[in-house]
Amino acid sequence: MDWLTKFPQMDGALLRELNKSIDGAFRGFTRAWGDTIEAFFEPLRLFLVHSEQFMTRTPWIVIFLLIVAISWFCTRNWRITLGGAVILLLIGYFGMWEDTMKTISMIFVCTVISLVVGIPLGIAMARWNRMQAIVNPILDVMQTLPSFVYLIPVVMLLGIGKVPGLIAVVIYAMPPIIRLTNLGIRLVDRDMLEAADAFGSSSWQKLKNVQLPLALPTIMAGINQTIMMALAMVVIASMIGVQGLGQPVLRAISNQYFSLGMFNGFAIVGIAIIFDRVSQAFGKRLQKHSEVVHG
Repeated sequence: MDWLTKFPQMDGALLRELNKSIDGAFRGFTRAWGDTIEAFFEPLRLFLVHSEQFMTRTPWIVIFLLIVAISWFCTRNWRITLGGAVILLLIGYFGMWEDTMKTISMIFVCTVISLVVGIPLGIAMARWNRMQAIVNPILDVMQTLPSFVYLIPVVMLLGIGKVPGLIAVVIYAMPPIIRLTNLGIRLVDRDMLEAADAFGSSSWQKLKNVQLPLALPTIMAGINQTIMMALAMVVIASMIGVQGLGQPVLRAISNQYFSLGMFNGFAIVGIAIIFDRVSQAFGKRLQKHSEVVHG
């Protein structure tokens, strides 16, 4: 009756052999294909390196004015723009400017990659139910799998460095833009689509002129969530060599440097506030514009 009190388990020797065979197969795959995979991701590494160099080597005043100008263009709100400017000035005053620029460059590259991959995938899911049935379980796994687990296969394949961290952040941050692109297109009013059909629009014309413009506010919400999730992954990704504000936080945890961790943590929060307010305001502006055009 032991099986009633103790859950039956696989034989220990058999379990060890199973683990050994899986680990051996993965190591063999890494040795055989590791160089090819690194070559495939080399353009991403160059993109990240050039973006980081631009953010860190350009005079701070130029980057500051550029970010303020982008904030004003997206929001047309002087309070949000002024608040973002104050946050950036405080970050620079406390000596965290360079790490902040590295973090922003990482978030920028991850967001661009997520959009390039996620938006077409979301469109495909909206157009074909079978694609949605295939991709949805994958997205469920991506969103529920602990973030540390992403790091294991990536590090075994590519080692420690920028690219493994970039891939881990993208995997973690991409699901919202895919899901919300799919949702936004599916929620487009059928009357609008029927009207486009009546005018003889092709599938591409309906997508470009009707579905995407009407779904844009929802897509912007997906972009907002993608940025927030990428920023949340920064500290964890610092464990495998991603530079930026995450590394001082990790160093503070390891050495119990309270002030170092708090200052850099507040800097991450400050960046999150800027990204969140700017992207939300821009999404609301797009929604108002869409309502004026189509209403």
